[in-house]
Amino acid sequence: MPDTSASVAGNVLDVEKIRADFPILSQSVRGKPLVYLDNAATTHKPSAVIERVRNFDAEEYGTVRRGTYKLSERATQLYEEARRNVADFVGAEKSGEIVFTSGTTQAINLVAHSFGKRFVNAGDEIIISNIEHHANTVPWQVLCQERGANLKVIPVNDDGELMMEEYAKLLSSKTRMVAVNHVSNALGTINPVKKITEQAHAAGARVLIDGAQSAPHIKLDVQDIGCDFYTFSGHKMYGPSGIGGVYGKREVWEEMPPYVTGGDMIMQVTLEKTTYAKPPARFEAGTPPITQVIGLSAAIDYLNEIGMEKIADYENSLLEYGTRLFQEIDEVRIIGNARRKASIISFFSDAVHSHDMVHFLDEDGVACRGGHHCAQPTMIRYGVPATTRASMAFYNKPEELDALAESVKKCIRFFS
Repeated sequence: MPDTSASVAGNVLDVEKIRADFPILSQSVRGKPLVYLDNAATTHKPSAVIERVRNFDAEEYGTVRRGTYKLSERATQLYEEARRNVADFVGAEKSGEIVFTSGTTQAINLVAHSFGKRFVNAGDEIIISNIEHHANTVPWQVLCQERGANLKVIPVNDDGELMMEEYAKLLSSKTRMVAVNHVSNALGTINPVKKITEQAHAAGARVLIDGAQSAPHIKLDVQDIGCDFYTFSGHKMYGPSGIGGVYGKREVWEEMPPYVTGGDMIMQVTLEKTTYAKPPARFEAGTPPITQVIGLSAAIDYLNEIGMEKIADYENSLLEYGTRLFQEIDEVRIIGNARRKASIISFFSDAVHSHDMVHFLDEDGVACRGGHHCAQPTMIRYGVPATTRASMAFYNKPEELDALAESVKKCIRFFS
């Protein structure tokens, strides 16, 4: 077994101190310490986020953009400060380039609907990859069906890396949008999004990057990437659920029609005609998730305090350590061995179905995800019905990966 102390960069972060910030991690499951390794699905919240949300609701809550009384003005100020905080976190130039949504799924649907309505016509082409989450597959399928456009797919090699030479062949003057994830939720692959964007722009296409799995793990700079849209989810970055958003270049937002209509996204309404507000208000109809936005901003403050570079370094050390552990288990095959990966180990065993595996692991207090991970085309590509996925965060310890590996071996012995 690999030596824990020598294999993991334990000095990068004070993990025990960090774990003390997360109340839920101190509990036991079935009489054993909780080992939470389903962070790609959702992350837990530090006390700083929990308390910020509670204090806002208890002392500062008011509707935004609509009142001239003190509570409303203060809430509006905090809401827009949060937008600026998000913009800085992703590397946007202007806070108005950030549109809040319920999460990545709604963000992608917003862009697919609004951009598609304005720019996509019969015979045009949309490009996605073979390792997308369903949320970055289905909206584009629907758009193509509605507009008479064609969906093209970037193939992936056996290691889980996009075949960039094939991608180049797919691009043409008909390409209107390239939509790919930054990090695969099913494999952990980190895609070369800057290169993907440069090649798409050279062909005259726009680019959307699904950042649901990258925002919590990688220091972002959307201006350096050059993409036109970048989406993210709060609950995957230690914030509340029901909040996320999308960065978009100002000039692209300006040309797009609204996705949802109603209050607060208008300039003027008469019974004969409506004119729309400028972005981002144009895309934020109705009362927004004010409390969740404040919580998201608090989560970003927490991440910034730790440092995204330190987080990435530590999680990469966990990935390397866990990968070595699983390479020593003969009955297990890791699905996805890209040269650049985020902290996800997705594995398959002929001895036991992943659904049975995760139930067995739960008996040992280990929380993993089993299934197709909303990425069925990815499972089809690798010829497996499902995988068991261990996804790590900066509050995980190498000892937890030891516990996972031992439980997996015990499970395989039980079912063999």
